[in-house]
Amino acid sequence: MDGIINVYKEQGFTSHDVVAKLRGILRMKKIGHTGTLDPDAVGVLPVCLGKGTKVCDLITDWNKTYEAVMLLGTTTDTQDTTGQVLTVSDVNVDERMLVEVISSFVGEYDQIPPMYSALKINGKKLYELAREGKIVERKARKVQIESIHINEMNLEDEQKTVTFTVTCSKGTYVRTLCHDIGEKLGCGACMQHLERTRVGQFNVDDSLTLNQIAALVLKGEFTEKLVSVDSLFDYEHITVPEEYNKLLYNGNALKVSDVMTEEQAVIADGEKFCIYDDNGEFIGIYQCDRDVLKLIKMFYTGISDEV
Repeated sequence: MDGIINVYKEQGFTSHDVVAKLRGILRMKKIGHTGTLDPDAVGVLPVCLGKGTKVCDLITDWNKTYEAVMLLGTTTDTQDTTGQVLTVSDVNVDERMLVEVISSFVGEYDQIPPMYSALKINGKKLYELAREGKIVERKARKVQIESIHINEMNLEDEQKTVTFTVTCSKGTYVRTLCHDIGEKLGCGACMQHLERTRVGQFNVDDSLTLNQIAALVLKGEFTEKLVSVDSLFDYEHITVPEEYNKLLYNGNALKVSDVMTEEQAVIADGEKFCIYDDNGEFIGIYQCDRDVLKLIKMFYTGISDEV
C-alpha cells in the first residue's frame, strides 16, 4: 500500500500518535508524517505510506495555511493559552492599528523559535530544557509569511481576540507570530486556537479523521482515498518499453532516443519526467542530461511494504 493519506489530526494527539495509530489500523510499519502539529492544534496532516515515505521531506517543505485565533493582552511561556501566564496588559488598540501591524509581517522576517518546541540544541529538545526551567539563546530564522487575512476582530469583548488566516513557509511558528504581533502592538498576545487548513495540495475539506479511516478500512474502501505518489509531481509521464525494464529497476540511465518518440525527444537539459515501466508502475523521477535520462529519485522497491 503506497501513497499519501490526508489525515485530520484531532486535538490531544501528537503527530507521532497519529502515525502509531495508523500503523495499527492499516497493519503496516512503513508510515511517516510530514511535519509536526502541537497536540492542541488540529487540522491537515498528510501521512505517507509505503513508498510514499520517500516524499515526506518534499511535503514538509511545502507552504502551509492555518487559521489562528490570537488572544490580545496576554503572554505565556509557551506563546499559547496552554502555558503559564507571564503578563496581562490592557489592550488599547483599534482596528486600523491591528490591520497595519498584522499586515507588516507579510514577507520575510526573522523569527526566534519558542523554547517550547521540538528543535534541538546540543542534542536536546528545547521543550525538554524549558521543562527543566532552562532558557537558552536561540538564533532567529528567516521565515516567509506569504499572506495574512484577518477574518474577525473582537475588540469589544472581555477577551479581545483576532481570527486570521495565514499562509507561511516551512518552519514558521504561528504561536510565535502571534507573540511577535502582540509585541509590536505593545499589549502582548498569545495563540488561543490553531487549525491547519492546507499543506500544499492537501486541504482540510478532503481530510479524514482516524475513526473515518478505520471505517473505510473495514469497508475495503480505504485505497480509494489514497493520493498516489506520482500525482505530486507536475512532470510529463513516460512509459518505457519492456526491454528496458531491467535498466529501470537497477536505476540505470536511459538514452532519450531509446525510450521516447522522435517528437517527444525534443527536450531541454534539466527537464524532469515521471518514468514508468511497461506495466505502468511508477519507477522514479528522471532528469535529462545531454540526451540521457538520469535517475534523481527512485520509488521502485520491487517488494511489498505491507506487514
